[in-house]
Amino acid sequence: MLFIENLDVLSEGMVKQSMQVSLEQWQMLSAVAEFGGFQRAAEHLGKSQSTISYGVQQLQEKLGVSLLRPRGRQAELTEAGESVLRRARHLLDEARLLEQSARDLTAGWEAELSVCVDAIFPDALLANILEDFAPESRGAHLEIVSSTLSGTQDAIIQRQADLAICGALPMGFLGEPVLPIEFVTVAAPDHPLIERSKAVTEADLRAHRQIVVRDSGQYRRMDAGWLGSHERWTVSHFYQSLQLIKQGLGHARFPRHQIEAELLSGELSVIELEAPVVSAFDCHLVLPKKDNAGPATSLLAEKIRYHCRQWQWLRDKTR
Repeated sequence: MLFIENLDVLSEGMVKQSMQVSLEQWQMLSAVAEFGGFQRAAEHLGKSQSTISYGVQQLQEKLGVSLLRPRGRQAELTEAGESVLRRARHLLDEARLLEQSARDLTAGWEAELSVCVDAIFPDALLANILEDFAPESRGAHLEIVSSTLSGTQDAIIQRQADLAICGALPMGFLGEPVLPIEFVTVAAPDHPLIERSKAVTEADLRAHRQIVVRDSGQYRRMDAGWLGSHERWTVSHFYQSLQLIKQGLGHARFPRHQIEAELLSGELSVIELEAPVVSAFDCHLVLPKKDNAGPATSLLAEKIRYHCRQWQWLRDKTR
């Protein structure tokens, strides 16, 4: 049983106030209000009626305010009682959460999870995963970091993440493929590479500006995809690249799921290549600290597997 007793609270004026009301007394008052009387409240809490009556009486005396009034054989809250109990219930809820958190930590449930996700992974899919995980997270704090190329690998190698979703696996680490990502080379509809009447060659691509996203890694820099253009502009994230492409300033490779809306609206067009580069590869689920992975990590990993399967099934079904 938790008590708020002899807790010194310093106000701005450095005045100490000692609170003498226990959580158990607030719980008694809440039960009386909920069940309409002392007898049913006592049955609910597993205590005697006299214990409940005495506890609530002491609560009212310490607060110096009447919280209950008789109504026939029952008891109901006074206006002051309703106001006070409204706040007290928040206190009780917080106390329950605190006790549950303590039990979870004792059982090995992680208080914090660090998750590193490659920027090519679908944002909507990640949101679905986290929405499913949230009700079972038991208050675990999530730190979600988006990265590109070696940035994700760095987080795995340095074991800065409890869980990671990456493209290419770093040397020495195992991962399981969870989602294939399809890439397409695109440009604005009025770009010269789109207006051609025949398939585009590597030499054609090389002659036009390419927009690429910078590797977010700190320890190594990786190149991914075809990087053969004589003129190349490098930007920090996908949205910058997308805006430049839509304005006709170059061509780029994107995961198809990231630009489906633009392809449907006609803002972007796929460049038909004579010799297509690799058009798809897998995102992998990696547990960098697998030997020490706790139940929260394992639960989130299972949510990722499930929702990736659902996502791919729905996409295959609609094609």
